[in-house]
Amino acid sequence: MQETIKAAIKPAMLAKDTVRLGTLRMLVAAFTNELVTQGRPPTDPLSDEDCMKVIKRLAKQRKDSIDQFIAGGRPELAEDEKEELAIIEEFLPAQMSEADIEIKVKEKLAESPITGDMKGKFVGMMMKEFGGNADGTLVKQVIDRLVV
Repeated sequence: MQETIKAAIKPAMLAKDTVRLGTLRMLVAAFTNELVTQGRPPTDPLSDEDCMKVIKRLAKQRKDSIDQFIAGGRPELAEDEKEELAIIEEFLPAQMSEADIEIKVKEKLAESPITGDMKGKFVGMMMKEFGGNADGTLVKQVIDRLVV
């Protein structure tokens, strides 16, 4: 994964795509920071699992920034973040749709119904089952809607 992203930098340079180039460089820098955080040399390769964690974290940061910019009345800044998010999401696995999430949640609820005070644990259990292929916010919204 790390090598794929590094390899995508040169075509972005040649195409003079500054947004894509900046985003890819930011990803590479985040990978280096993750290595340093783990106490490893910055030249070591990062596992695909660790790369996914970093990419998901950056995508979540972009989504939070978009929400904050829109709430603060700065839609032009939110557009920049949306462009970066679109590039970052290219490297993430396809996310489940709300309908797919709802089907899985209903199946699990049919097996073992829960009460309102067990929602938090249920959300965590469903997130483990989805294995990172579903947006946590969306999963929580579906569960809140289905569990009274």
